[in-house]
Amino acid sequence: MKAKICHISTVHKPFDTRIFYKECRSLVKEGYDVHFIVSHDKEEVVEGVHIISLPLDNSRKYRFFKKKKIALQKAIEVDADLYHFHDPELIPVGKKLKKLGKKVIYDAHEDVPKQILSKEWLGNQFTRKIVSKTFNLYEKSSIKNLDRIIAARPDIGVNFPEDKTTVVVNSPVITSIDQIAPADIKAEKPIVIYAGGITKIRGIKELIEAMALLDGRAELWMFGSWDDSKFEAECRSLEGWKHVVFKGFVPQDDVYSYMKRAYLGVVNFWPEPNHVLTLPNKPFEYMACNLPMVMSDFQYWREVFDGCFLPADPKSPESIAKQISYLLDNPDKAKELGDNGRQLVLSKYSWEAERLNLFDAYTKVLG
Repeated sequence: MKAKICHISTVHKPFDTRIFYKECRSLVKEGYDVHFIVSHDKEEVVEGVHIISLPLDNSRKYRFFKKKKIALQKAIEVDADLYHFHDPELIPVGKKLKKLGKKVIYDAHEDVPKQILSKEWLGNQFTRKIVSKTFNLYEKSSIKNLDRIIAARPDIGVNFPEDKTTVVVNSPVITSIDQIAPADIKAEKPIVIYAGGITKIRGIKELIEAMALLDGRAELWMFGSWDDSKFEAECRSLEGWKHVVFKGFVPQDDVYSYMKRAYLGVVNFWPEPNHVLTLPNKPFEYMACNLPMVMSDFQYWREVFDGCFLPADPKSPESIAKQISYLLDNPDKAKELGDNGRQLVLSKYSWEAERLNLFDAYTKVLG
């Protein structure tokens, strides 16, 4: 067996798509001894990954003051050859492990300085700009002594030293998706599917309002977890909610089975600083399942996903409804977009190819 690897997260769920299903499982298949420290209700081995449980309390206060200390202690007990952490709040843990002589990788999932600019709970825009600049300086100075940075997107990677950074994009595992059968359901209407985090800046409210404008021509099936209870209540009170089938958080393979029964997929991100140059996971998964898409009208997305989606103004329910309606009325166009997406993901954006970048990063660190 190859080296012992320890992934750490105090934020993500134990069966996170990127961490567990892609990185950890791929490393196990490559022969590594893989451990994952994460919030979970029990310790178990799943598909060869040793899950080491942290308390389930996921509040910011508990994570910041207690959970990361517990994570550090458990990480030390694992005594791994390489530690791979996934949350900015774990940078102090990474630095301490490095001081203990360990090899450490920081996996940057988001452009946090840009992300901070959209976090209203941090205060007004001026305050957020100060916090963003401060974190940017902190992040750059803190990672200097780490062995490597893995970035989830090219636009994140440019924030770090080129000679120490590997980009590992969140592309879909095509071989796994292709083995999954479509869900055994009989939908009375075409299914518009949304899967992912359910937050204001992902355009959920506008999407639900668009469903009301479609006047019952389709159903919106939603998969994911609410980020805010007040926002959830606001969305549930909308007229369009009667056209929503809310599934909540379900295992990833089940989401794929529903995608294969859907008519089209939606990605409706607001034009926030952290969104306009992002490459989210979901478009690749929709494309792997042969789905046409309605997506936010970002120039970068027009370039990357050309010929695979119809663009809409993410803050305009009318624009979203218009594009969904067009695809409902034009099944040949919907099929064309879906086929184009499938070919694009097969030729350029598959985890089968992307995982080689992960292995290369590990080889560079471990030798």
